[in-house]
Amino acid sequence: MKDITDGLQALIARDFHFAHPRDSNGTLIAVVGIRVHHGVIDIVQLYDEDDADAARIPGDEPDVLFPKTVLWRTTGSSRDVIEAALALENPEPERAAPSKGCWVPTHAGRSAWLAASA
Repeated sequence: MKDITDGLQALIARDFHFAHPRDSNGTLIAVVGIRVHHGVIDIVQLYDEDDADAARIPGDEPDVLFPKTVLWRTTGSSRDVIEAALALENPEPERAAPSKGCWVPTHAGRSAWLAASA
């Protein structure tokens, strides 16, 4: 990965979808990428060049931004966090439970993950 842009493009190529939450004044708070796959949810949150985190959580976790169960997590610079997320292996298929839910808009420029109950 040459730079953060290359890393973001690599995440997009791996089916990450991005949201850009903003505060009430419209100022960008973070760049948030999420990928639902193999019964897990991978989340990458970039706050600035030197402040980022990523996590893998179970696919049935009801609150993806404040999960109760975390399977993997890392923090650091945006570059390091993106590289760590790209290096994650997919979980074994036999242990993967299906992830169900969708992103729902909550306010202008904001959305929340709504886990499906059935």
